[in-house]
Amino acid sequence: MIEIIANWPGAVWLQHNWVAYLFVNATHILGIGLILGAILPLDLRLLGLFRTVPVTVIGPFLSRCAGVGVGLAAVTGLWLFSVKPDEYLGNPAFLIKAGLLVLAVGNVVAQHRMPGFQPAVQGGAVSISVKVFAAVSVVLWLSVLVAGRWIGFL
Repeated sequence: MIEIIANWPGAVWLQHNWVAYLFVNATHILGIGLILGAILPLDLRLLGLFRTVPVTVIGPFLSRCAGVGVGLAAVTGLWLFSVKPDEYLGNPAFLIKAGLLVLAVGNVVAQHRMPGFQPAVQGGAVSISVKVFAAVSVVLWLSVLVAGRWIGFL
């Protein structure tokens, strides 16, 4: 299975074309920037910072930005993974990043499904449970970022 991944045309193209690899990697970083640049301010707002900024105004926009970021980062991340799948699967930092990423996305899904979330983003009171999920989100997404950077050092 690993050989199939490493030999698909997209992986081979990146293996032999440093310019293409550069742009795919840059797009991955753009996706990460969109995720963190959207999720962190929204979570911080839900935690009580920036109270003068209405959640009803920034919430939908930031959620969409984060969604685009997740899409870009996922597609380009899988594409970059395909270049050296054996190496990544043997890298503890990559495995930690992957696990943290699953937890972070799961936290977002759970947060959006909890009863207090919709009222909070529609301008209502922010419950303690929404704040806990927002705090966990901040920690998880920053941990994904750190683990991702750690990959290159192992």
